[in-house]
Amino acid sequence: MKKIVFIHYHLRTGGVTTVLRQQIEALKDVCQMLLLTGEPPEISFSVEVVHIPGLGYFDGSSDQGFKPEEVAESVIRAVKYKFKGKCDLIHVHNPVLAKNVNFLSILRHLQKKGIRLFLHVHDFAEDGRPLFYYKKDEYPADSHYGVINSRDYEILSGAGLKKEGLHLIPNIVDCFGGCLPEVAASNIALYPVRGIRRKNIGEAILLSIFFKHNENLAVTLPPASPLDVESYSGWKDFVRENRLNVQFEAGLQKSFPELVQSARFIITTSITEGFGFSFLEPWMSKKVVWGRKLPGICDGFEDNGIDLGHLYTKLLVPVNWIGRKNLYRRFKAAMMKNINIYKSRIYSEKVAESCEKIVENENIDFGLLDESFQKDIIRRVLTDRKDAERLLLLNPYMAIPGDLPDDKRLLKNNLKVVKERYNIAAYKENLLKIYSTVVKSRVRQRINRDFLLKSFLNPEELSLLKWGDYVE
Repeated sequence: MKKIVFIHYHLRTGGVTTVLRQQIEALKDVCQMLLLTGEPPEISFSVEVVHIPGLGYFDGSSDQGFKPEEVAESVIRAVKYKFKGKCDLIHVHNPVLAKNVNFLSILRHLQKKGIRLFLHVHDFAEDGRPLFYYKKDEYPADSHYGVINSRDYEILSGAGLKKEGLHLIPNIVDCFGGCLPEVAASNIALYPVRGIRRKNIGEAILLSIFFKHNENLAVTLPPASPLDVESYSGWKDFVRENRLNVQFEAGLQKSFPELVQSARFIITTSITEGFGFSFLEPWMSKKVVWGRKLPGICDGFEDNGIDLGHLYTKLLVPVNWIGRKNLYRRFKAAMMKNINIYKSRIYSEKVAESCEKIVENENIDFGLLDESFQKDIIRRVLTDRKDAERLLLLNPYMAIPGDLPDDKRLLKNNLKVVKERYNIAAYKENLLKIYSTVVKSRVRQRINRDFLLKSFLNPEELSLLKWGDYVE
């Protein structure tokens, strides 16, 4: 049996904790495991959990931090106590987020002790998370990395990681554990998300204007962060003022499984995702997902046989509806602000060139715009029938929201692929194969951090919802 140690900053309820629990469940019969965390767990795990405070969140603003070498020694002691010796490898979750400013130093000390690391990246600080960005330290070299989607695999390949040292490890898709409630159908189009800015709530509201069966757009949960709350509250006010058929906080009134089962179809308009559950989970509930496709996330799904050809990649609107001058001014401000935060080597000339490229044939993608611009566009569509018709001419797919002529074939195919390719048995096989490679194969590789940042902070794909300030 392999001896595996997992490390994460905390074990709070959330995405990474769910993945950790699934990994432990998948490996319970074939590996000995130990879980190390920076905070006492909120919920129980089926393996031994050791709390090492120095692994938790630490921004360096106080004197309460632990010395990296001391934390590394605490890790080594916990491993020796559990296994009466060494482990085969340490599986580290989200190591490249500066949620602990000592974390990279801790990992370097573990490497110096000869410990094999598997660095499992769920999120990049470069992907619009400047508060969690390391600048002074390089990311760990000569270790194996794992990513959860094909976009990140391609980016890290371009940034210098080798095929033998970079592993694709898609998440398990197990919607509600297979326990689906029997509920009556309702006339809702469900957007099952927290209403954070990058979920592009405005686009879902725009689509709802064109629903054919008077569906009620239902957004499940409110956000938590102050900036997202401000944006979300603005959309609630906008919907109320314009008497739109939109329901917020639907998930506070009914259980999530009930909402999914009762929905006519599922909607997604997000401009960025990590793994992309929204493109897979609905099929498990025999629901069609409709809306915006994210090519970098969905490419891997489609390679595996998931049919997402009915989704759109852009929702075009005439740039003269919002004013080119205002657009460029706001775009440049957002880009230059982030260039300064990240201390990037992207130059102002490149930004100026990109302003021209984001406009195609006098149109711009709605998903690149901030809330203020989006509201202006929705008002036009609501008040001028000709503008609404023009929008449909630019985006014909908007005329058939959720209605697909071959939905039975689509449901059958995608349900079959999700069950076959994203189940716990397939995940276990992939994970064990990766572990064997990490244990047997040393790699010499390093991440080019400038390339990594430029892959995410790309002026030609910059969305003001993700990179810009909130504008009422």
